Formats: sequence, C-alpha cells, structure tokens
Amino acid sequence: MKKGDLVFVSLLVPVDYLMLVCSGIFVYFLRFSALDQLRPVIYEIPFRQYLWSILIIALLWLAVFAGAGLYNLRSKKRFSRELPKVFIACSLGIMSVVLFIFFRGEYFSSRFIVLAAWLISFLFVSLGRILIHGAELIAYKKGKNLEPILILGQSSEAREMIQLLKNNPGFGYRVLGNPLNFSDLKENWSNRFREINQIIQFEPFAERSEMLSVVGLCQENQIIFRYVADVFGSLLSNIEVETLSGFPVITLNQTALQGWGRIAKRAFDLLVSALGLLLLWPLFLILAIIIKLDSPGSALVKLERVGQKNKHFMLYKFRSMVPNAAHLKKDLMSRNERSGPLFKMKNDPRITRFGKILRQTSLDELPQLLNIFKGEMSLVGPRPHEPQEISKYEREHKQLLTIKPGLTGLAQISGRSDLSFNKEAELDIYYIENWSLLLDLQIILMTVPIVLTKKNAV
Repeated sequence: MKKGDLVFVSLLVPVDYLMLVCSGIFVYFLRFSALDQLRPVIYEIPFRQYLWSILIIALLWLAVFAGAGLYNLRSKKRFSRELPKVFIACSLGIMSVVLFIFFRGEYFSSRFIVLAAWLISFLFVSLGRILIHGAELIAYKKGKNLEPILILGQSSEAREMIQLLKNNPGFGYRVLGNPLNFSDLKENWSNRFREINQIIQFEPFAERSEMLSVVGLCQENQIIFRYVADVFGSLLSNIEVETLSGFPVITLNQTALQGWGRIAKRAFDLLVSALGLLLLWPLFLILAIIIKLDSPGSALVKLERVGQKNKHFMLYKFRSMVPNAAHLKKDLMSRNERSGPLFKMKNDPRITRFGKILRQTSLDELPQLLNIFKGEMSLVGPRPHEPQEISKYEREHKQLLTIKPGLTGLAQISGRSDLSFNKEAELDIYYIENWSLLLDLQIILMTVPIVLTKKNAV
C-alpha cells in the first residue's frame, strides 16, 4: 500500500472516533433539549458525566470496528462495500451497551438515547467515511495517488480490465503497461520494476513454470502479485474433505451456500419478506388501482420462471404490459437489442403508460416478496429466467440454477440491462461461488440508490 493510501486509511480511526462522539452528543441534546416538550424528562443525565461515558464507549467501539474489518490495510476500500460493515459494527456496539446496562442492573433513564444512538451513530460514521473517500476520489480523478500496476496477459479479459481501469480512475490504479508474457515482462520492464506496485496475472491457464517465474520475479523486486483465477481455482474455497471407509474424499461444492449458511439465508428471506408484505400492502393496493385505471386487464400477473434445480414456478409481478404481451413478443424478436438468450428492448411497444413508471422504479417487482415468502425465490440471487431462455443456455450457464433466483443480485447492481448476458452470468456465478450474508446485505444496500436513480432501468 502506498504512503497516500496509508494516510487516508489512518484518517479513518480518528474520524470514526470523532463521529461516534458527535453522534452521542447529538442524541443527548436531541432528547433533553429538542424533544423535552414532546416527552417530559423525568431524570436528566448530567452532561459532563454523559460526555465521559461517550468518550470511553466510542474508544471501545473502535475495537468493534477493527474486528468488523473496517481498518483492513490489505485492499482498497470502496464506501459501498464498507456500508454493511459499518451497520453491523454499530449494531454490535449498541448491543454491547445494552448488555452492559442489563448486567450492571442499574436503572437507565432514557431508552430513546440507546435506540437513537444506534441509527445516529451509523449515519454519522457513514458521513465521516463519505468525506474521507470523497477526498480520496478527488485525488484519484486528478491523477494523484494512483497505484502503478501492470496487467500481464493477452486475453480479452486483460484488455477489458485495462480499459475499465483507464476509464474509472476511482478504482485507484494507473496501468503502466500490458506485457504479454513473462519473457516480455522481463525483457521490457526490468529497468522499471521500482515503479511497479502490483502485477495482475490474467493468464490463469499459463504454464506452471511461467507463473512461478512471475511470482519469483515479484518476490525478488518487492512487487505484489495477484492473479485472476480460472473456474477451478475460484471453486477451491468451497471444498470439503472427509473420509469414506478409509478413503480420503474431496467434495467440490458449487456454492458456499451450504448447511447453516442456507438456514441463515432462508431465515433472513422469511423475516424480510414477511415484514415487507405487512408494511407495503397499502402501496400494493394503490398500485393495483392505478394499473386497473390505466389499462384493461388484471393488476397482478403470474409468469412462468425456472428456479433452483430447474424447478418451474409462477413469478408474481405487477402488470406493466398490455394483456396479450406474450403473443406479441414473437413479432418483436427481430428487434431484440441484447445478445444471448434474453430479450431486451428499451422502447418496447407492449409497455403501458403506467408500466413505464413501474419498470423505471422497479415497483413491478415488489409482488415477488410473495415468491420469497413461499420459498421459491430469495432476496438476493441470479435473475429468474423464462423456460425458453433456459433452453438456450450453454453448459456453463446451468450453474445459475444452483441456488434460488433473487429479487436483486450482483448483476443488477453492476449494470442492470446494460450488461451482456455472458457478463451477467459471470457475476451471478461469482455470487453463487462466494456467497455470504455480508455480501447479501451489501447487495441489498447498493440496490436502493440504483433503483432510486433509475440507473440502467428498462
């Protein structure tokens, strides 16, 4: 990590501490000054005593933040990836305060302070990190503090990565060059190794001896070596080793979503979908009335989709098209704007007036909470596809059927309708192979701003 990166990372600790203290002070005056007319104060905690408590608690919370990985120096951080960790860390912090009060057995005069501190601390810490990452991003866009790297390899993925990093300085990298192989690297870059911080290998199928040579060269010149794994390499994190009648057997799982992880994901889906249906039914009723007034036909439609292990189910959506849309699709196939088995058309004539609003805001997807509650779908997962689309899948695409389809997913937050089918499949397969509850939470939180800005909506 460069000196500039270390400066920004080191700023996180004092800024987090300052924001935690400020959030505590804000909550104090909110309760005992701003809201004292709405709810009279029975016992006011002396501010000096309260401030000392906040200064100590905020210091202890930094340890919780460190345990949540918020001060990891090994990789560049993006705010969208930190947000779920900030939320979890603040939740753990407030839980520790509640447990301390409980086991201490002392009367605490304001439950409002505890509950409000949970939300306010999350908002304040997030704001502090937005300011730091904003300053870092400004530096990147001005060409400052960019990490010099080489992309090694001649694959299409290597060229795609080079173009991506050149067009997006916010990632924090400056591509110095693209040596084709080890010989090219040694011959043309040996005099510039001091300039290079990282070499990223994009030839996962290269000869073992050549890869070892690259690794040795990096170790010799204090350069970080990274490589893009092939399909088999990316699955190595999901292996299980057991003994079967004395024989060592290695199981190569298709997904990390096994055992307790599967139980936890289902419990989370059940809880959120139940709450969503309970809270959003008035909105469902309003949308149904508008749909009926806008065009003839039912407000809710049931569409056949293919789910986990090739099981067919009926997906619920608010109707955004004319009633005979399925019959009209065959006449529009020649105007498909997307390669692969999926049909996409930006100015689809089948979409109703209110249907355009439903699609732009993704409100048409809300009834899928019913599918999630029933266990046919999950909150996060690959996109549910139509049977005729599944019939056009290549062999490697069938892995998308390993887990339940989702209301949102990694592909949806990475480009929505702008992605090619192959790129969408790659992202969804990565999610399947690297699932975690933290990744689910991150995707859900990143979905909200994308939906609100209508980014890449069809």
